[in-house]
Amino acid sequence: MKTRILFSVLLSLAGTALADDFKLSSKDIAEGQTLSAEQVFKGFGCEGGNVSPSLAWQGAPAETKSFAITAYDPDAPTGSGWWHWTLVNIPATVTELPKGAGSKGGKLPKGTVQGLTDFGTNGFGGACPPVGDKPHHYQFTVWALKADRLPIDKHASGAMVGYMLNANVIAKASITATYGR
Repeated sequence: MKTRILFSVLLSLAGTALADDFKLSSKDIAEGQTLSAEQVFKGFGCEGGNVSPSLAWQGAPAETKSFAITAYDPDAPTGSGWWHWTLVNIPATVTELPKGAGSKGGKLPKGTVQGLTDFGTNGFGGACPPVGDKPHHYQFTVWALKADRLPIDKHASGAMVGYMLNANVIAKASITATYGR
């Protein structure tokens, strides 16, 4: 009995160690740093480039069957945050997206689906916090998933995508950048 429990604990710790090796990086955004004008929304009173950042990840757990990416602002004065970008069904063989992949005209891996942002559109929607708010935190997260495909289409809300991601996550890695105006 003790051997079985010890074996279960060791397996659990091995999975955690793999998840701890899962890292997200970008040439365009950095942990704790301010987003550039490229990653700011164009509209709603904001005058940015609305360009999705480059993202690259490594160290995903071996059992990963697909990836997803989200960009989320928990500081938005909505009571539920603000979804700036949701992508699902990224093949497990993909480990990076170039700058602009989620922007209008960008190239995404075959089969990838972009859900709706809280701006009401598909694709990347940059930062645009209310004037005078403290800088908001923008969480860019890559999710390693246990499912090949999630039942998500281009009409899915951020809440629906978030629900499906949390039901299928193996590991995740994030970069949190800030922006205020």
